[in-house]
Amino acid sequence: MSEPVQLSDASAHYRPDPAILPLAGWLGDPVAAADFPETVLRWRNDRAAETVGLAWLSDERWTAHFGRFQPLAGNLPQPLALRYHGHQFRVYNPEIGDGRGFLFAQLRDGAGRLMDLGTKGSGQTPWSRAGDGRLTLKGAVREILATEMLEALGVNTSKTFSVIETGEALWRGDEPSPTRSAVLVRLSHSHIRIGTFQRLLAIEDAEAMAELIDYCLVHFPGPPPPEDAPGREEPAIRLMHLVTERMADLAASYMVAGFVHGVLNTDNMNVTGESFDYGPWRWLPAWEPGFTAAYFDHAGLYAFGRQPEALHWNCGQLAVALRLHAETAPLVAALERFGPLYMAAVARRWCWRLGVVSQGVEADTQLVAACEKVMREGQLQPDAFFFAHRGGRGGATGALGEALARYDAFPSDHPYWSDAAPQSMLIEEVEAIWSAIAADDDWAPLHAKVAALRRMGEAHGPAPAPAGHT
Repeated sequence: MSEPVQLSDASAHYRPDPAILPLAGWLGDPVAAADFPETVLRWRNDRAAETVGLAWLSDERWTAHFGRFQPLAGNLPQPLALRYHGHQFRVYNPEIGDGRGFLFAQLRDGAGRLMDLGTKGSGQTPWSRAGDGRLTLKGAVREILATEMLEALGVNTSKTFSVIETGEALWRGDEPSPTRSAVLVRLSHSHIRIGTFQRLLAIEDAEAMAELIDYCLVHFPGPPPPEDAPGREEPAIRLMHLVTERMADLAASYMVAGFVHGVLNTDNMNVTGESFDYGPWRWLPAWEPGFTAAYFDHAGLYAFGRQPEALHWNCGQLAVALRLHAETAPLVAALERFGPLYMAAVARRWCWRLGVVSQGVEADTQLVAACEKVMREGQLQPDAFFFAHRGGRGGATGALGEALARYDAFPSDHPYWSDAAPQSMLIEEVEAIWSAIAADDDWAPLHAKVAALRRMGEAHGPAPAPAGHT
């Protein structure tokens, strides 16, 4: 293992904090990154790097850390492949864990939040099973596009921090092969999953679960449970309330964005409510609740309209795991908040994206229903619908026109709202961006799209925070 490179005075805002180390003995396995034939820097997210004090790194130093995985100063001495279980399409699997990724470093952002730098495609681990531990370059490009679009639409998402092409030819059964390879680094607000808790329940390690609960409450705090919540002073109950709140908001954000994650297994659910691990994702070509993203989701378990159900079910699995430390009744009471929290989050986020001032959940829910009806009956693409009716413009008639007439508009002076058409992320454009890279090594369309998405994000402004959150 290479010695950590000492950082210069330019890194004053870099604040390492490997807080996971006291848990590392049972939470993960020390591993080494693959020794790649090449390390060609293809993407560095300086906007994200600025938040954690790493934007000053030269391309050479960046590649050393995020392609060769030389440790960052004051950070984890060796990467950790995390251990967890999970329900995969509702089938419990104890044979999973970080099979092609690891936790590389932890550090504080400008707001003081503990952040993780984790990988995808960094090589085999004890949890790889028959996998090669690698990532296709196309998969990495798709993750850049997904995270940038989601961030612009106000979804709490991991950031695609770095993509480095690695010079290996990969064979995959679901895309033309051989294909180019890459290693990706994500900046995330934790990698603690619901599946992490499920593993501790399965091995009946109550002591480790108590440590994990405390770790989550210390490093990912939130508002206290409602004053009438039973057991609200118990750590496990407090955590259950926090995760339920975060998952309800995440589900709402997917629906308002018209986004289909595709694989909402419990091992893909971050307890901070941050979306991550993007595989077969899609954006809706039209408002269709039955639309699926994964070709292998034959039963439509994770179809667009079933995503709230999926996240609620996953929260239920956390409640089952937390029975190691809490009684059933207060856990169920926390879980039962999901529905009302979800409806409130949809109303709040819908008004935000539509550019109108909320009138309260009841009135906003009627507006949402009117919009959905128009989109569903007209087979309208959601991005086009929200853009056309931003701030009540667009000449809507009928129930939608009557509903919008009761709302005041947000100021919409950003020039984006005068564009001829909105930004979207339909599969045809994704494939065109990849084709330019695959055929001609032309990265200009990708960079142009990212710039356009960030401009759209500026036009929308920050998404509204859930009640009680900042």
